[in-house]
Amino acid sequence: EIACMMFKSNFCIPLLLAGAVSAFTPGHLSPGMSLARFSRGQRFSGLTSSRMAVSRKDSYDVTLLPGDGIGPEIIKAAVVACKAVAAKQGFTINFKEALIGGAALDAHNDPLPDVTLKQMKASDSVLLAAIGGPKWDKNPRELRPETGLLRMRKALGLFANLRPATVLPQLIDASTLKPEVVAGVDIMVVRELTGDVYFGEPKGITTKDGERFGFNNMCYKESEVRRIAKVAFDIASKRGNKVCSVDKANVLDVSQLWRDVVIEEHAKYPKVELSHMYVDNAAMQLIRNPKQFDVIVTGNIFGDILSDEASMLVGSLGMLPSASVGDRSGPGVFEPCHGSAPDIAGQDKANPLATILSAAMMFRYDLDRPEAAEALERAVNKVLDDGLRTADLARENTIGCRQMGEEVAKRV
Repeated sequence: EIACMMFKSNFCIPLLLAGAVSAFTPGHLSPGMSLARFSRGQRFSGLTSSRMAVSRKDSYDVTLLPGDGIGPEIIKAAVVACKAVAAKQGFTINFKEALIGGAALDAHNDPLPDVTLKQMKASDSVLLAAIGGPKWDKNPRELRPETGLLRMRKALGLFANLRPATVLPQLIDASTLKPEVVAGVDIMVVRELTGDVYFGEPKGITTKDGERFGFNNMCYKESEVRRIAKVAFDIASKRGNKVCSVDKANVLDVSQLWRDVVIEEHAKYPKVELSHMYVDNAAMQLIRNPKQFDVIVTGNIFGDILSDEASMLVGSLGMLPSASVGDRSGPGVFEPCHGSAPDIAGQDKANPLATILSAAMMFRYDLDRPEAAEALERAVNKVLDDGLRTADLARENTIGCRQMGEEVAKRV
C-alpha cells in the first residue's frame, strides 16, 4: 500500500524523486486564437462539471492572502479586475484579507495562524498572491513561509495542482526558445500536491558517524496516486485524449508503484492515450519538443520542477496562473506560479496578469461563474493585443502593476 524510499546525504540536502508524467501532442492554437477562446473551450474545462466548491449564487466570500514581496501589489490589481467583472455581471464578492507566510510570521510567529485557516475554511474560495523572502530564509524549518503553504495544502485537502502553460501569439517573442519551437504550445501540468518527499516521514537532520546526516522519505499511498491520475485522465478526456505520466520507475520503488497505479486507473479511460516518461528525459523533452505534451501528470517534487520549466516556454512566470483543488468539501486556492520577487517589491514593476488569470480559474472551478472567467481572460487578451506590457515582458514602453490591473478592468 505504501512505497517509501529514504534519501540519504552527507549534507543537509533533501534529495528528491517521485512522480509520473504523461506526454501527448496537443492541438495548435491558430495565430488569431485568444486566451479566452482557448480557455473556455473543451480543452481547458476538465474539472468544471465536478469541482465546484459552491453553487452559483449572488454573493461570494473570498479570502485574500497577499503574502509577501510583490504579493500585496498584484492582489490589489486582481481585486480591481474582479470587482469590475462582478459589477458588470450582477454579483458581488466580499473580499477579506488574512495573513500567511512571512507577513504572518512577523505578526503571529506562525506562517499559517489558526485564524487564517479558519477564515479560509469558511470562505467560498481563496486567492493567494505570493510568499517568502530572504528575511525568513534562515528561520528554523517550522518558522519559514513555505511551511505555512504546505500546511495549508494539507489542511484544506488540496491534492491536485493544475498549471496551464499556453504560448499566446502576442507573447511568442518573450520566450527564450525559438518561435517555431514554442508556437502552439499548450500544456496542462497536473501535479500531486499533498504527498511525496515534501510530506514523507521520517525526515530531518541528525548526526551519524560523526557528521551531519540529512534525510527525507518519498512516500505515496495507492489511493493518493489513483485520485491524481483520475484528475489527469478526466482533464485529458476534455482536451486531446493524451496523458504522459512522468516518473523514475527505473530507479525508485515509489515511482514503480506510481506507474502501476496509473496504468490500472487508465483502464477506465479507453479513449485516452497513456504514455510514460522518466523525469530526466521529460525535463529535456520540454525544451526540445514541448508540443508533444498535452496533459502531464506527476508527483509533488517532479511537478514542482517541471511546471516551473514549462512556465518559461511562455516567456514569463508573470503570465501563468494555477489552481490547487481537492474534493467538494472546501475551497480551492488560486495563485500565480511565480514567487514573491522581493527585489522589486513596492516598485510597481510586478506583472499582475498571472494573478488575474488565477482569479479567472477561481471563477471557473470554485464559484460556478464561467462567464466571469471568460470575461477576465478576454480582457487580458485585449490588453496584450493593445500592446500593453509590464517590465517582465518588454524592455521599453512598459506600464506598472497598478495600471495593468486598471487596464484589464477597463476592458472587462
